[in-house]
This record gives sequence, C-alpha cells and structure tokens, in this order.
Amino acid sequence: MRFKKCKEELKKVLKSYAYKRQALISCLHVTEEKCGYIPEEIISFLAKELDLPRVEVYSIVTFYSMFTLEKQAKYMIRICASLPCYLKGSDKILKVLEQELGIKENQTTPDGKFGIEAVSCLGHCDNAPVAMINDKIHENLTPQKLKKIIQDLKNSSEKLKEEIKI
Repeated sequence: MRFKKCKEELKKVLKSYAYKRQALISCLHVTEEKCGYIPEEIISFLAKELDLPRVEVYSIVTFYSMFTLEKQAKYMIRICASLPCYLKGSDKILKVLEQELGIKENQTTPDGKFGIEAVSCLGHCDNAPVAMINDKIHENLTPQKLKKIIQDLKNSSEKLKEEIKI
C-alpha cells in the first residue's frame, strides 16, 4: 500500500475534527508535508474518508496555489511576477535564474534539485523583487544575490553528499 504512513497520519487528523469535512484543508497540508505533493491516491482516500465526491477534493487542491499535484523539486523557487516586483526587475531575476539552472519557468532540473515557478504575489511588495525558496522568502533580490543563493544551495547539497559518504 503506497503512502501508508501518510494515510495513518491523515486518519489521526480526521479524528480531531467533529465534522470530517472541516478536516480537508488540514489533511491536504499534512499530505504536502509528508509526500511533497498531493498524489491521486490520497485524493481518492480523502474523498472516501470525508464522504465527498472525488472532484470536490480535486477542486480544492487545484484552487489553492499552495498545493500541487506533481512531485516538487528539492528546492522550489517561486519568483513573484506581480506588478511591484516586475517594476523592480523580477523579469531579470527570472532570466538569471533560468540561466543559472539551465531550465525554464515551470521546469525542474534533471536531477530534481531545482524547480522554477512564477507566481502572482508573495505579499512582500515593499521589498521587491521577491522570491520564495521552499518556505523561505528572499527580498530585495538582485542578480548577484540570487546567484549567491543558488550557489549556496548547490554547495550545501554537495556538502551533504560528502557527509553521507563518510
């Protein structure tokens, strides 16, 4: 049974709600945390457990941008493309990012380490341009700052590989 641990965790969450239907968003957050995305199997599981049509669970997953149906990169980089960020150069930041990683927007590097996504707003307009890498916000970005962040992430991955070999 795939996703067994995730399903066990979801059952615990479901028990904490008087009305199961209220548990859906919490269950989706737990799934993202445990699996890194919302697998089809979990959508079916939640629909059955919550006595909801599968399409209703699916519509919630696809409505909120914080949920994804596809496995994400280790470092998911979201570049804000809202007007304030754009006016401060987020388009240039995106181009530098694509050059540094050798991929385009909505792609993942072949090794699965980095993914790029443009988003409509990250809520930090006063410190534009902004990017979010996983859950960490990076404000007042410049191409140089971004290159350093990417290099640091690459180095930390390499360092971790070396530590594991020892």
